[in-house]
Amino acid sequence: MCLCLGGAKKKKKKKNNKKKKRVVQTEPPTIPISAFFPNKIYPEGELCEYKDDNLWRTTNEEKRALEKQNFDQYNDIRRAAEVHRQVRKYARRNIKPGMTMTEICEMIENGTRTLVEAKGFESGIGFPTGCSLNHCAAHYTPNAGDKTVLQHGDVCKIDFGVHVNGRIIDSAFTLTFDPVYDNLLAAVKDATNTGIREAGIDVRLGDIGAAIQEVMESYEVEIGGKTYQVKPIRNLTGHSIEQYKIHGTKAVPIVNNGDPTKMEEGDYFAIETFGSTGRGYVHHDKETSHYARVYDLPKIPIRLPRAKTLFETINREFGTLPFCRRYLDRLGEEKYLLALKSLCDTGHVADYPPLVDIKGSYTAQYEHTLVLRPTRKEVLSRGDDY
Repeated sequence: MCLCLGGAKKKKKKKNNKKKKRVVQTEPPTIPISAFFPNKIYPEGELCEYKDDNLWRTTNEEKRALEKQNFDQYNDIRRAAEVHRQVRKYARRNIKPGMTMTEICEMIENGTRTLVEAKGFESGIGFPTGCSLNHCAAHYTPNAGDKTVLQHGDVCKIDFGVHVNGRIIDSAFTLTFDPVYDNLLAAVKDATNTGIREAGIDVRLGDIGAAIQEVMESYEVEIGGKTYQVKPIRNLTGHSIEQYKIHGTKAVPIVNNGDPTKMEEGDYFAIETFGSTGRGYVHHDKETSHYARVYDLPKIPIRLPRAKTLFETINREFGTLPFCRRYLDRLGEEKYLLALKSLCDTGHVADYPPLVDIKGSYTAQYEHTLVLRPTRKEVLSRGDDY
């Protein structure tokens, strides 16, 4: 027996050496973003202070209080942004020549639905995945039966969207596999970053376009022994984004068009630029795949019964978010082309055919979504890749 002086010894607490397991995304991505952020607070994008007369906003108490009030909507779109970053990280590593455009789009869309935990209007895909090739600058996604295969010499624009409660991330990048296009991509990336840098509260949209144009046109690219000045595609623009409405009321030009309209506090913008080795002007061509219900519906009745039932599906499944034919196929809709055309003719649905420059030319695109917060600018979709 042992006598212990000074009372009984306190038992030492055993150290818990178990470390919390770090969540690691799978390949392909299958773990929802919410699993990485159990507190449901999602990371901020790139923060940029405003310039010149707006510098006071950073420390202004009233503006800071206003940001706290807006936290929920910022948190929603940051969740969408994190989904975009993780999905595109996988896509950029795995998209290779030899894949069909349908395989590419389904890879991106399946990842998006899973990571954002798609649930109707609460969360999901923001708009159809664009995978426009070469002289086609925008609004191409494959319809059923499209067997197009990605080639080593292609210039492919990947443009996809994610939404949470209607807060949409719209972000795009360009993929190439031949270094001959490097300067074309560098020009457009530099131009997009210029637009982001120039954006701010009370900045005139025309001034942003002038800055973008100056940078874009300072680049040249040599392809097939011929030198081209990179041209901004003057009839394509960036745009403001509203809740459940991908194209808001403001257009951000990529040339100097003298537009005096100003950016305003609270605005969300997709800053996107397109560069081309062609004319720098696009027109409609090829088979349409992109559609969207018109925001302000006409008072014209839908007389065709099949069109009426199709419109009910569109309204229920997509609302004002854009969709494509593949999404209707996925829902089990059949023999709907005549009804869809009828809805376009009556103005209930808008169609968005592919936009192309001259054949033989090459186009590139880069795009980010930002918000003009009361205290500073936040580039929501910024990542390590672009």
